[in-house]
Amino acid sequence: MSNNSQELSRTGGAIELKVENGVAWVTLNRPDVFNSFNREMALMLQETLDLCEKETSIRAIVITGNGKAFCAGQDLKEVTTPELNPGFRKILEEHYNPIILRIRTIEKPVIGAVNGVAAGAGANIALACDFVVANEHASFIQAFSKIGLVPDSAGTFFLPRLIGFQKATALMMSGDKVSATEAVSMGMIYKLFPTATFEDEVKALAENLAQMPTKALGLTKRLLNQSMNNTLEQQLALESDLQIEASSSNDYNEGVTAFVEKRKPEFKGN
Repeated sequence: MSNNSQELSRTGGAIELKVENGVAWVTLNRPDVFNSFNREMALMLQETLDLCEKETSIRAIVITGNGKAFCAGQDLKEVTTPELNPGFRKILEEHYNPIILRIRTIEKPVIGAVNGVAAGAGANIALACDFVVANEHASFIQAFSKIGLVPDSAGTFFLPRLIGFQKATALMMSGDKVSATEAVSMGMIYKLFPTATFEDEVKALAENLAQMPTKALGLTKRLLNQSMNNTLEQQLALESDLQIEASSSNDYNEGVTAFVEKRKPEFKGN
């Protein structure tokens, strides 16, 4: 794959992509409708995540939003306009479910950088990321009950695991707004950054991850995914298998050599 960031980067569409210093910045770009999803944006995000997975120069991924919102979920204009409405089965099976599966199966760290409101599917896409960080103006809303729907985009899978069954039930049924401060305190997200330094803080986090041993991080992600359903015995066996795989990587050799030589390792991601 190309290592030329200029060739990979693109602007102006529903999904913007910028690649620099090993980090792919994936920006939801429909700010006039608070980055709500229509079919075009959903399919474009899937294509962009596929590129991020295949491109070896990309070693960390940031998903964020343009404008005041992270993502307001589904564009209701699309589902209430007969000639535009794909139908809920297609929306879920062709739009949101593939996005969630891509985020979870890409063996690179994915950061959800929540720059404003994250509602409905937008909130649950953020919560599917490996790291979720937010600025002071961000909020999270399980907005489905407000319009007579049930949570989707794996919200019922991830949110109870993050904050507990009781709290998740209450938030999903009530549709209460959760501030970024509250989200940190209940363990829903990783960190809160000041709005004034948000972009710089996210950049520092992402670039640090991009310099780490990508192979090991990806295998760690696979272990965590499998731990959702494995027995203890199955998880121990998988840890053994993946530790053997990790120990055969170039980054492991570099890490051990750097430790012995008392220097900072220079990981290449393989």
